[in-house]
Amino acid sequence: MRIGIAQLNPTVGDVAGNLALAMDAYEQLIGQGVDLVVYPELFLCGYPPRDLLLKEKFGDDMKDALQVFAASTGPVPAVIGFPEKNTHAQKQFNNNAAAWCEDGTVKQTFHKRLLPTYDVFDETRYFKAGEKDFFIQYKNQNIAVTICEDIWNIRKGEYESDPIDEIAEHKPDLLINLSASPWHLNKDKQRIELLGEVAQKCDCPIVYLNAVGGNDELVFDGMSMSVNRVGDLVSISDSFKERIEVHDLNDIYESPHLPDNSMEGLRKALVLGVRDYAHKSGFSKGLIGLSGGIDSAVTAAIAVEALGSENIIGISLPSSISSNHSKDDAAELAKNLDITYHTLPIQRIVDSANSELRPIFENRSTDVTEENIQARSRGLLLMAVSNKLGALLLTTGNKSELAVGYCTLYGDMCGGLAVISDVPKTEVFKLARHLNRHQIVIPINTIEKPPSAELRPDQKDIDSLPEYEILDSILEAYVEEGKSIETIIGDGLDEEIVRKITRLVDINEYKRNQAAPGIKTTPLAFGVGRRIPIVQKYTN
Repeated sequence: MRIGIAQLNPTVGDVAGNLALAMDAYEQLIGQGVDLVVYPELFLCGYPPRDLLLKEKFGDDMKDALQVFAASTGPVPAVIGFPEKNTHAQKQFNNNAAAWCEDGTVKQTFHKRLLPTYDVFDETRYFKAGEKDFFIQYKNQNIAVTICEDIWNIRKGEYESDPIDEIAEHKPDLLINLSASPWHLNKDKQRIELLGEVAQKCDCPIVYLNAVGGNDELVFDGMSMSVNRVGDLVSISDSFKERIEVHDLNDIYESPHLPDNSMEGLRKALVLGVRDYAHKSGFSKGLIGLSGGIDSAVTAAIAVEALGSENIIGISLPSSISSNHSKDDAAELAKNLDITYHTLPIQRIVDSANSELRPIFENRSTDVTEENIQARSRGLLLMAVSNKLGALLLTTGNKSELAVGYCTLYGDMCGGLAVISDVPKTEVFKLARHLNRHQIVIPINTIEKPPSAELRPDQKDIDSLPEYEILDSILEAYVEEGKSIETIIGDGLDEEIVRKITRLVDINEYKRNQAAPGIKTTPLAFGVGRRIPIVQKYTN
């Protein structure tokens, strides 16, 4: 069977735009002689629609869009994801659904059974678990249609029932999975292993169709796949790109295109995340404060690839404390990237603020307050430029800094998108070297010099933080893996350092709650996937 793969990039809530994409892909694939066309999960509304599903007309608009799409189909069926508004006992609810459209009508609908509530998912808030049959007969084939999470319980075991058990009993000839599976490092390898296990259990080929594109914090990588009945890859679509192509289940796939290495995948994810966040929000230009440090350099390089060098503005904002090498490194980076570059000194703003505050601060020693005035002066100017020029301000803080509060509210945290806020500092260094793999983009001195916020003379990050390899190992254990302090110490890390770092994580939740949305790249990102109370007393 020849399956038409519509690996497309929907925009959440753009009903007309998503419908047009779907209809165009159908026409293209019909022209390639396919037997069936498949789209991602909730394609007509985009994923995740979140509280749009609670709007009064949203469900009716989805129904209308589906009818228009179905009317455009001919004898070749299409399976497309959409939210289905239903009523039972005078109570309205939605199902996460897939529609089998054929000969101008919706022939059958399928409902997602397993509704995830972990990490970034909150589907039980919006959907009711389905109870409909998985199967449809087509071309003398017994075809099972599932939606994303329905095939994952074979690995997770988190649900009381497993749809794969039921499907396997009915001996399907083909299993289709419509998905909107967000990317994070190593997620692609997990999917390949999962599909192999499901194919072997059901003893049938699988067509897995995943969304692609960025929506808010989430990036979807596509990488739609087909595997044969023993779990071997038959076809795999490019990651992080829209693809309208054919997967022929009769092919023998001799040279698998395996997932990109971790840094290349991370680069592609960040580029796509920035591009879609900007363009889908109506921005064409990006703005970055260039400190001469590695974080702003990596952010700028990603932004240039996402939006084009002609659309990126870099601004150096030196104070009297800023080192010459930092100013030189910022200028060299801007030249390497061929972006618009300005210098806006902040010292007079800092001096004016300190002068005005002197009556209130009288007889109090200088401390972090004065350091933060520098960061907030920069934020003031960057936001002004963003407003005037209509450029999206990209914040440059990494996950390590955000975790321990090594950032200034209303200062370097100002902006519309936090590009690397889910990238630990050790990974930022790796990514910088990866970005330099073909030519020097990021100045070598930027990568090799000791990291510093440069808010006081001769300041270095290691003055107040452990080496980043140690810091990131503590953060991975405490934040992502949820390990207790005692367990982390028991793993061989210094007790004093562990208690200091975990305390910093706990007391800086209020900062992260006010941070710009950041692109998710790890299994557990700050923001929508992590819901620790701001005011709480549990410290283990």
